Amino acid sequence: MASSRKSRIKDAAFRRLVSVVLIILLGAFLILFLLRTCSVSSFLTRYAFESEQTFQITFNYTHITEKLNLPKQNELSILLEKRNQLPPRNLDLYPELAKDHTVIVLYVHNRPQYLKVVVDSLSKVVGISETLLIVSHDGYFDEMNKIIEGIRFCQVKQIFAPYSPHLFQNSFPGISPTDCKDKEDRVKNNCEGTPDQYGNHRSPKIVSLKHHWWWMMNTVWDGLKETCQHSGHILFIEEDHFIYPNAYRNLQLLTELKQIKCPDCYAANLAPCDVKSRGEQWESLIAERMGNVGYTFNRTVWQKIHRKAEEFCHFDDYNWDITMWATVYPSFGSPVYSLRGPRTSAVHFGKCGLHQGQDAKEACLDNGLVNIQVEEIDKIANIKMDWGVHVYKKQAGYQAGFRGWGGWGDVRDRQLCLEFAKMYQMEKL
Repeated sequence: MASSRKSRIKDAAFRRLVSVVLIILLGAFLILFLLRTCSVSSFLTRYAFESEQTFQITFNYTHITEKLNLPKQNELSILLEKRNQLPPRNLDLYPELAKDHTVIVLYVHNRPQYLKVVVDSLSKVVGISETLLIVSHDGYFDEMNKIIEGIRFCQVKQIFAPYSPHLFQNSFPGISPTDCKDKEDRVKNNCEGTPDQYGNHRSPKIVSLKHHWWWMMNTVWDGLKETCQHSGHILFIEEDHFIYPNAYRNLQLLTELKQIKCPDCYAANLAPCDVKSRGEQWESLIAERMGNVGYTFNRTVWQKIHRKAEEFCHFDDYNWDITMWATVYPSFGSPVYSLRGPRTSAVHFGKCGLHQGQDAKEACLDNGLVNIQVEEIDKIANIKMDWGVHVYKKQAGYQAGFRGWGGWGDVRDRQLCLEFAKMYQMEKL
């Protein structure tokens, strides 16, 4: 009898132990789940009320979307689009922008280790407090957001691409369950998609490169209250571009000299088009092909680019810059030159590509450490007004007949690209 009682006690104790273990495991699972989703949920909670209270419609989006063929938005996409209309932060610290300031646009994805380096370099740029910094996000990532929210050295406005593939988990422009993968036969596998010229179906992670750049350009030039009337130059940089202290002052000189020294130049650049070059160190300005590190142009050039939306959106290459070099610029009818100094004021330092994810099976790992030497000459404007211009007439690049590297064959991506081009033009009709 005593033995039976002891056995029941042991069984009861074991059941209690199992219950406690299960509760602990369930709690741990719940905590992990909340940690994975907190970045989005905290954003929704944090900004929902703020957006509803401060959101002022600059453009009639309802009227626009009725006439455009845009994907159906989810809750996060809608909230981010509203968030884009909020005023810049730090207005209490910098209530006025300098006259004839050059707006800076930093476009980012999800490489916080790089972004910290870039933000730190921007904080040391002479004249940075005089201008507006716009940060364009491809997707919403909590760590990236926190880094930008910590900026106190100038006015800062964040915008988020509301149709970024990174916001859509189960539908276009993200990954749809019915999408064809790799080189699947659409008819045989009863899947959706149009392959590129090499037979490959779309990769949302890859096409987001071109989508983000094109959406950003249309939005910055024509869709934001702060910049839709800005006729001056706008500087564009990425999350892995180290900016020297003299960059802004040099840029002011270049945009002034461009009209005098190189009236046929479309843009001004902070760095050579060869990203490995640090410049010739000559006492001369340089006119060459427009580079993709620290490039700057004005509204006149943007309008010329915008008129080539068909060429941009239909060229089968997922890279925005190669698309511009291979089909848009050549369509202008004359060489497209950019003016720069003989010594770089910006450096591309990233080892991992823009959309190589941090959580992928074969993620590109890079701690973001840089070893860029900033000399005394890089801390002050080092461009002379009396310099002449050396023109690189034979420019390296893509020759006639180049068809692109692919990745941009799906008709849905091309159509969305064209819709972005119309997005803010509807109000002008």
